[in-house]
Order: sequence, then structure tokens, then C-alpha cells
Amino acid sequence: MKAILLLFLFSISLSAQVKGVVKDSLTGNPIPYVNIWVENENIGASSEENGTFEIYTTEKSKNLIFTAIGFEKKIVKISESKEVKLKSVEYLLDEIVLSNSKETKQIEIGKTKNSISQAFDNGPKIVAKFFPYKSSYKATKYIKKVTVLTDSKIENATIKLHFYAVDSLGFPSKELLKKDLILTIKKGVNNHAFDISDLNLTMPKSGLFVGFEKLLIEKNKLETTITDFNSNTTKTQKKYYPFLLYNFVEKDFQFEYSGGKWNKQQKFNLDGSVSKMMINEPAINLILTN
Repeated sequence: MKAILLLFLFSISLSAQVKGVVKDSLTGNPIPYVNIWVENENIGASSEENGTFEIYTTEKSKNLIFTAIGFEKKIVKISESKEVKLKSVEYLLDEIVLSNSKETKQIEIGKTKNSISQAFDNGPKIVAKFFPYKSSYKATKYIKKVTVLTDSKIENATIKLHFYAVDSLGFPSKELLKKDLILTIKKGVNNHAFDISDLNLTMPKSGLFVGFEKLLIEKNKLETTITDFNSNTTKTQKKYYPFLLYNFVEKDFQFEYSGGKWNKQQKFNLDGSVSKMMINEPAINLILTN
């Protein structure tokens, strides 16, 4: 019995809880919804509205990576993360040329022939959907709305959407927005259409990525108690909502952000060539207008 108890205590010690707070280095104000990762691991967290965060990790000798729009990326030792200060930065965004949008016509892009969508927990990672540019978009270059298909068991869950430019290697690169796009999701299965015309986004000729980030905050958490009648034991299951819905489609690649970096998934053949593969693609679409 003692051996079992010691083993139980040892297993708990392997996964230590790290708590801290993220602040603006200039003002000292807390920074909400900061993306936090254990470097090179699929362990992530989000800072709360008051800047506090907690994350579980097995090794305190590793690094934490902090990223937030409007602030420089910072990497710190887990042992030094009790108070993390991020330095604000001015993004050199492309010059915005304002013109009168007629909005006499619009098109929806990103739609798939597969209308069957599946919802599942995508964990702490950011999943991105690529929207390639087509010459036909020249007549409807303004991004008016973004639609997101979600399933949520709580009311008014909060998510963050990202718009990324495409670098020379085809990876998601710089953020196209200068501040966080925080959106509220209703309870149930819904296709949300968010009007983002005030962001003055146009479809880049290199295409763009739209990234869905689930915020791992208390507001989005739902805990349920599960009973195993065979062993007569109970445990608490913790999930964060909303769940994003996915379409099972054929694509050349897929990008996910985890461990503090973008990871590209491709299907390689025996001869080293790359072929298409079936992936779970986020059910995110864009509506363009003129």
C-alpha cells in the first residue's frame, strides 16, 4: 500500500503547475489572451483577462514562449516566468488606401463540396486555413466577413482569430491585424458570420491564412464529473469551448501552430515527391465584396 501511495505522489510531482502573470513592460498593465507555449511541446495556455496564467509541464528547465499581437515575442525560462513583461512593438503594416466600397456584389470563398462537418477538441494549438488568391477576386477584393462553424456547450465563449500573410516558403508569417480580433460564440452548433469590414482588409495576391485560436481561459472551461462504475471511481473532465468544426477534404498541406512554431504537414511518397492527402480543414470561410 505504501508503495502504491509513493508511486501516486511521484506521478503528481512529474506534472508541476506553473503560475505567473503577463504585463506590458511600459505601462505595467496586464495583457489578456496571450498565447503561451512550452517550447517544442504540445502544451499551451492563454492568459486571463487580468494577465494571469497557469500551465502544467513536466520539466521546469524548459522555456515558455509568449506571443501577442502588438508585442515582441518573448522566450523565458519556466523558472523565471512568475512575472513576464512584454515589450510593445509597432508593426510595419502595408499602407491602407481607403476607397469607397460599393458592396454591390459579394462572393463566399473557402466553401467545400464536403458538407459533412465534425467537431472535436483541437487542443491548445492554432489551426490555420489557407485561402489562395485568384485573379477573379480583383473585382471583389475587400474582406467583408469571416464565417466560423462551431459547437459550444457554454454561452458566450471567447475565441481569437488571426489573419496571416504568406512568406516566401508558403508558411504563415506576419499578422495582418495590429490588434487582437476577439469574438464571442453562442451556445450550440452555429455558423457565425462576423463583419470585419472596419478592419480594411483586402485579399493579398499571395493569399492569406486565417487561424483559429481557442482561448484556454476559465470563462471557456466546462468541468464534468465522470463515474467509472466498473472501478467505482470518479474523475473530473475539463474541456474548453467552443469546438471548431472541420471538413474532411483533400489538400496539399496543413499548418498548425504548436510548441511555439508553425508545423507543416505533408504526405511524402517513397520517391520523395509530395502528393495530396486527406485532412481535417477548419470550417472557416471568407466573404469578399467590391
